Amino acid sequence: MRIGLIGLGRIGAFHADTLAGLDHVDELVVTDPVAAAVEAVTGRIGKATAVVDPDALLASGVDGVVIAAATNAHADLIRAAVAKGVPTFCEKPVAGTIAESLAVEAAVAGSDVPVQIGYPRRFDPAFVAARDAVRSGELGRVTTVRSTTLDPAPPPAAYLAVSGGIFRDCSVHDLDAVRWVTGQEVVEVYATGAVDPDAPAEMYAAHGDHSTVSALLTLSDSTIGVVSNTRTNGRGYDVRLEVHGVADAVAAGLDEGLPLRSTTPGATWPAGPAHGFFMDRLAEAFRIELGVFTRVAAGEVDNPCTVTDAMGTAWAAEAATLSLAEHRPVTIDEARAAAGA
Repeated sequence: MRIGLIGLGRIGAFHADTLAGLDHVDELVVTDPVAAAVEAVTGRIGKATAVVDPDALLASGVDGVVIAAATNAHADLIRAAVAKGVPTFCEKPVAGTIAESLAVEAAVAGSDVPVQIGYPRRFDPAFVAARDAVRSGELGRVTTVRSTTLDPAPPPAAYLAVSGGIFRDCSVHDLDAVRWVTGQEVVEVYATGAVDPDAPAEMYAAHGDHSTVSALLTLSDSTIGVVSNTRTNGRGYDVRLEVHGVADAVAAGLDEGLPLRSTTPGATWPAGPAHGFFMDRLAEAFRIELGVFTRVAAGEVDNPCTVTDAMGTAWAAEAATLSLAEHRPVTIDEARAAAGA
């Protein structure tokens, strides 16, 4: 297969290596406005060929395209790829705003060109096993699900200025994991947050953003969900999910790289080293996810995360953002009404 890759920043360059390692990907066609980023990828990946821009890439006869460009470019690139009939994988979110996301959903609704949105935890073996445990009924009635993402350090201030806030750019992974693992939808969110007092204003306060947040979720079957996030977890990158049922309980992410230090005398677990970032903690999940996309592009399997599916997560993030701003519980219906949907 020939796979296109638009955007060669941090995640795009990582995806280039992952795609190049898939046996059935014979060639990568890549593009990025930053020449040095293009040269870095083509210099180390022999099967990567550069083109001048996304239009040239989509016209080059690729079998599928991976969009890893900036969030504010997602909407136009998805529409362009679908118009060319090119199966598309796009990193979350669907678009930079909920209005743009709704427009993309409407634009692709009648198309048979698959658009897969990237939520890698759906492919992490431990998260898959947790979902299987829920769906098999072995946990009994699920009472509580907890999902955690703790970043070791915040992204650059320039990223935070356009990210839309921590619920839209970080917590969405947890919100999606809760939805996917339980098979339930979020119906109400009650969120709270704090700002790092030592952080400069341009990091959070100037954008109405927060460095640490939590959200209490009510799911469609009355299960309670808990989401917790921070941008400053000094010990490492912490991604976990717990599912508690009346018969049993399971956890994903309790491995030797868990960035926690036990205070129990004599305890030696976890042995470490701690996960440093998402690219080591979720490397296998990304590999499986992109491998599945190539099969989606080939028409071999169904799309595991459609635009409409991803919108369920987007609405939960919108409700959390509104809840935090207004200091009250917010239903998904209220979030939709506030967006004019």
